[in-house]
Parts: sequence; structure tokens; C-alpha cells
Amino acid sequence: MKKIITILVLLISFSAFAQRGGKMNERIKAQKTAFITDKLSLTADEAAKFWPIYNAFEVKQDKIKSKDLKAVKKKIRSNPDMSDAEADELLSKILKAETELHEARTQLVKDLKKVISSKKIIRLKAAEDEFNRKLLQRLREFREKRKNKN
Repeated sequence: MKKIITILVLLISFSAFAQRGGKMNERIKAQKTAFITDKLSLTADEAAKFWPIYNAFEVKQDKIKSKDLKAVKKKIRSNPDMSDAEADELLSKILKAETELHEARTQLVKDLKKVISSKKIIRLKAAEDEFNRKLLQRLREFREKRKNKN
């Protein structure tokens, strides 16, 4: 029954792709929260400790991706014929951002080990991957449906 409810909630929330702006992001985040909570079988006590740690990690991860990597990707797209010096600078920025992401993930695991079992931490990675696959599949379906309408 719990899985059926989770699936129904996911399907309903995927309709959020039709909306723009913050509401869509809020709905996706809410569905990700429900999905991960279900997949990890978090107790109320575990969830109360888990989510502040995980949310702080996601904020840090989003900041690195939006602040550092987004600017680098923009420069790469806008200047494919860059000099070697420019390419070296961009590579340094990419490596720095990827190192920060790795350190954030490592810290997440250390922090989560105090709250949930290692087995649940492993299941977290699988749940994140599964959620992202489902989200991307739904996005593809939405785009295809929209393309066929036009």
C-alpha cells in the first residue's frame, strides 16, 4: 500500500513538468524526499536527523554546480577556439569544482553514518539514481508529447 501511494504521488507530481518556475522545483524536491524516505525505509527519528544533513549537502552541491561549473560550461560553449592558457584555466576550475563536490559527498557520508546504517547510505545512492532516471524519463515523455502536439 505504501509503495502504491508513493507511485501515485510520483505520477501526480510529474505533471509539474508542465509548470514553470519554483513550483516545479518544489514539487520535484517534495517527490524526491518522499521517494528517498520510502526507498530507505527511514523511521521518523532517522528522517528527522537525515533530512537536515542531506538538504545541507544538496544546497552545497547546487551552489558548486551553479556558481562554478555553470560559468565554466558557458565559457566552453561560447569559446570553442580558446587558447591553451584559457583551456588550462578552465580545466583548473573544473577540477577544483569536482574536488569540492567529492569532498561534499565524502562529508555527507561521514555525517550520515552517525544517523543511518551504511546499508541505507548505499541504498541512498541507488535511490538517487533511480529517482533521476524516472525524472529524466518523464521529461523525455513530456517533451515528446509536446513535440507531437505541434
